[in-house]
Amino acid sequence: MMESDDYVGGDTGRVYSDEVFNKKKNLIETYSIIAILCLILAVIFVSFNLRLIAGVLVIAGAALFLTITRKTSDLIRTVKDSFKDASSSNEKKDDVIADFSHRIREPLNNLVVIADLLMDTGPHKKQKDLIETFIASTNNMVTTVNELTMQSAGSFSFETRKPIRYNILSTIQNTIELYSLKDKANLDFILNKRDYHEYECQGDPIILKQIFLDLFNTIEDRDSERAAKVTINIKKEMESDRERVIGFRIQVDKSMTFTDDSGASGHLASKLISLSNGSYSQESGDNFTVLNISLPFAYPAAETKQPVVAETGTSIARQKISKELKDIDILFVEDNLISQKTTLLALKPLVNSIDTASNGQEAIDKLGASRYDLILLDIQMPVMNGITTAEKIRELEEGSDTHIPIIAITADAMIGDKEKCLSAGIDEYISKPFQPAVLVEKLKMIL
Repeated sequence: MMESDDYVGGDTGRVYSDEVFNKKKNLIETYSIIAILCLILAVIFVSFNLRLIAGVLVIAGAALFLTITRKTSDLIRTVKDSFKDASSSNEKKDDVIADFSHRIREPLNNLVVIADLLMDTGPHKKQKDLIETFIASTNNMVTTVNELTMQSAGSFSFETRKPIRYNILSTIQNTIELYSLKDKANLDFILNKRDYHEYECQGDPIILKQIFLDLFNTIEDRDSERAAKVTINIKKEMESDRERVIGFRIQVDKSMTFTDDSGASGHLASKLISLSNGSYSQESGDNFTVLNISLPFAYPAAETKQPVVAETGTSIARQKISKELKDIDILFVEDNLISQKTTLLALKPLVNSIDTASNGQEAIDKLGASRYDLILLDIQMPVMNGITTAEKIRELEEGSDTHIPIIAITADAMIGDKEKCLSAGIDEYISKPFQPAVLVEKLKMIL
């Protein structure tokens, strides 16, 4: 049987062709730009009460977007299938997934924001139906991309990564939120929270996320037809001069086996627990199962960033801004001009003063010349990326009473990306695509 042109042959399996992948990806990006421009123009024409022209543009944008949806869904499925057969290293696969996820989330976010703005213009019934259709299609695509992220998390190997400061409770909460993004997620979680500041540590949050994601998958696989209630309790078991041991009690309302002697169940979780110098035990009854895990965590390095953590798992500035939303001065750092324009369209009716920068170095220069109440920061940028920018801003603030809240708005949504942002001194994290209401809620919370 002949191989498809979309694949290149090899002794170890079929690998998706980079040339074909890039060609299809570029086509999707081109269609996305045209569709977004149509919708932006529609918003502008609506503001001038030119509803007929706006309606034609909405229809054109919707038709293009439906084409984008089909092509993107096909490309995502092909990429997922090719990863199953690919013989390249996990690290290379993860890099490809991360790049693909980032490139897809960027245009998706623009479409979500513009669609939200169009819904607020009071469209006619036919226009509204079209907008609702591609909003639903966007949500389906986001779900697929999120599941691709989940799949990559299960393939990570145990490796040494740069230790960062993170909070154990907020990391588990973020893992639960990530898992709940799955299509047809069938677990109901109860996380018994305690004081967040008692669970700051230094290390690799990805390992902790991998353990819990693998356990969640194991629980769901045992009885996928019935929703299961998962209760998680966390407590400090022991402390020494170098580290503290944290105990995790995971209870499920059904009888099952988390892991056995052969490691057939929950294999990744049990392996990572052992490699992390931890231990686990399990107990079960007629209608419940409990897994007890003990893991050591290093104390955080000397505190240079905001230690107070909110229940959302993100850092909050010491002093809140005593201004109304419309009166604050925002510096918006984003290198993608279309993303910049769409976010500005959403914020300008609410905020009077928004300055922009296209990279981190430009942002640092503007901070030296002007005062801002808040920074919206992209992560992947040329010249200076968002992580380095945030670290430099916090260095400049050392020894002073100033602390400018920073909100990361990024298409970096892979497992561990949120913790990297928080460790760099960023206060809040929003992954693309997001609803404009989510950003406004974050702004109001900081205010």
